[in-house]
Amino acid sequence: MKHFYIERVDQAIDQLKEVLIRHQESDGRWNFCFESGTMTDAYMILLMKLLEIDNEPVCRLLVERILSKQTKDGTWKLYADEKEGNLSATIDSALALIYAGVKNERDPELKKAREFIRIQGGAQKAGSLTKVLLSLLGHMKWSDIPKIPVEFLLLPIWSPVNFFDFVGYTRVHVAPILLVADRNFSVELKGKSRADQWLPSVSRISDFSHQDIWADDEMMAALSSLPFSREEMHEKAVRFGERFLLKRIEADGTLYSYFTSTFLMVFALLSLGYKKDHPILRRAVQGLISMLYKLKEGAHLQETTSTVWDTSLILYALQEAGMKADHSAVKRGLQYILKRQHTKKGDWAIRNPGVLPGGWGFSDTNTINPDVDDTSVCLRALAPSVRSDQYQDAWVRGFRWLLSMQNRDGGWPAFEKNTHKAWLRLLPYKDGRPVWGDPSTADLTGRTLHFLGTVMGWTTDNPVVRRGWSWLYHHQRLDGSWFGRWGITFIYGTWAALTGLAAIGIPRHHPTVRKGIRWLLSIQNEDGGWGESCLSDVKKKYVPLKASTPSQTAWALDALIAFYDQPTPEIQAGVKCLLRLLEREGWETSYPTGAGLAGQFYIHYHSYRYVWPLVALAHYRNKYGP
Repeated sequence: MKHFYIERVDQAIDQLKEVLIRHQESDGRWNFCFESGTMTDAYMILLMKLLEIDNEPVCRLLVERILSKQTKDGTWKLYADEKEGNLSATIDSALALIYAGVKNERDPELKKAREFIRIQGGAQKAGSLTKVLLSLLGHMKWSDIPKIPVEFLLLPIWSPVNFFDFVGYTRVHVAPILLVADRNFSVELKGKSRADQWLPSVSRISDFSHQDIWADDEMMAALSSLPFSREEMHEKAVRFGERFLLKRIEADGTLYSYFTSTFLMVFALLSLGYKKDHPILRRAVQGLISMLYKLKEGAHLQETTSTVWDTSLILYALQEAGMKADHSAVKRGLQYILKRQHTKKGDWAIRNPGVLPGGWGFSDTNTINPDVDDTSVCLRALAPSVRSDQYQDAWVRGFRWLLSMQNRDGGWPAFEKNTHKAWLRLLPYKDGRPVWGDPSTADLTGRTLHFLGTVMGWTTDNPVVRRGWSWLYHHQRLDGSWFGRWGITFIYGTWAALTGLAAIGIPRHHPTVRKGIRWLLSIQNEDGGWGESCLSDVKKKYVPLKASTPSQTAWALDALIAFYDQPTPEIQAGVKCLLRLLEREGWETSYPTGAGLAGQFYIHYHSYRYVWPLVALAHYRNKYGP
């Protein structure tokens, strides 16, 4: 039986390698879709209407995808098992179709969507970004949304409360919102009357909606040491916000390489008097259009590209599966990621001074916003070549940057160290709490420890590793699982933590490991696989999907393989299920297993159905093969 599985595993590994090699582009990259819900598609349609850009082919493709995602109940969902529909996604998508002239308020399906919105409590119950959109389009009043005075931008970084307490990817969203809210800025697009007729009446958001988070007087008192009048202070804050945005525009014209921040930047600059045909705005739109990814049904405007992430993961997986570092596909891929290593400082250096740039970012155009996960996986991909004395300089810069990013508490964040202040949790936007700061997480900490253990050979004798191990030990949940911030959710976090612990030498009989393994085995499906709902991310407790997905099955398997010298019946059942899943097409294959913002943004990585099964099967074969 053991060798039967090995033979089938070998065949699956070869097939996965062949598929991936076929997908590689001439410059070495892998360009898979970073697919989320319909929000970005809807917002792109609205943006083109706003800027009077006549690009009918792009609009048609976006509309086609939005229509394809509508349920028979007239709603839109973020994931297949989301009950009834998603309020924000339904509002965003329906408004885009109305403004595009594709549907009107009398459409039967949109009537169903309208009733769903009404039953859910109306637009005031939608996510914060949808409320901002409604304010920008004149469907809500800015006075109905709690806001921070724009002078907040001027609070010095040494202040107990300041703008730079937010993590970078949040700052580039908050700054343009502060600017447009300060000016009560809104636009009126053609079709607004139809949208107004369709949208259920909007009432106050909450009991505190009539109040600002900080009163103007309180903000001015905090800034009283500065020798400027109130009017001068306000003008300086506005100009600070403008410069902040302009300095973080990437070469492709986008702000921080994100769609949503770029979308908000366009409105902010318009509120400051920029003309619709201003070169900065035109270049921003072209940068966004370059992120369009054609699919079977229309096309998707990606929130960002995942090119560096996908390419480095695939290079790592291929080499784990036996591909040599001198293989042409590996060499081309490494040349691509080497060109994407960062050479200039970004906002990460504010709390990490004195460290040279050397990390990697997530997307193809990202040059100033590196992250820990991309950096560690790029270093893994480079490791076999570095052992043969290649790419030493790039390796050293990346490795030093990675180590420098460890938080005071011993764990690792994603983008910026030590940015998890308590006051951020007091903000009234509950849906934004996961993105205000950048705390240590089990997935980032576990995966960094895995790199340090497997590539560097470090164990708990090393103080860096010991602090990371201590963080994981103290953040395990009572049931044995760990919460994963950037994947779904407890399977992802537990896999990252357990494989990290195995790599640094924590034995299977350790109570922490035993509890983690026991939890994984307790949630194994009858078909031998694993599957977890995105609802886990919302409820912050494990919710079974009642189906198995390729990536989640691969994660759980990989964690078990890391600790068992011989394949157990549970591992064998998992491998059998994973092999079946590789031959299947269905909603389980495209179920989103990447996390962005709880209840509002989830990602289906098109690469995950290949890369994570390849990693798990390679580890299975390498450990248990003849």
